[in-house]
Amino acid sequence: MSRELCRRDGCTEVKRVGGANDLGADVTGRLPDGRKIVVQCKRYAKHRTVGSPDLQRFNGTARSEHGAEVPLFVASCKFTKQARTFAARHRLVLVDVDLLGFWNSGTALTTLLDLDIGRSGTNHKLTPDS
Repeated sequence: MSRELCRRDGCTEVKRVGGANDLGADVTGRLPDGRKIVVQCKRYAKHRTVGSPDLQRFNGTARSEHGAEVPLFVASCKFTKQARTFAARHRLVLVDVDLLGFWNSGTALTTLLDLDIGRSGTNHKLTPDS
């Protein structure tokens, strides 16, 4: 899905690279302004959260292995406060389940890149019934 959304929003050279030994990249491409974007996607149940360790692993490979100028982590759930703090400190872009809904509904990726992820989102964990 992120590959198609990136293309819709004017990204070029968009490729799906995920799979075994992908070193944390599911999609790569170029933003409309030419910067290289590397996307890691996690499909977790809504009641789960993505924590700092997942972002630390992604941060360790996005720039050094894939040359990301814009590392983007997309998740089908929320990020913990510690994860958001880590992401803000290391300039990682986070798209949680709520922002993914906006992106999927037509909000441009470039708009999402400008959000202050250090303050956005919530660490509220949904119950499995939600």
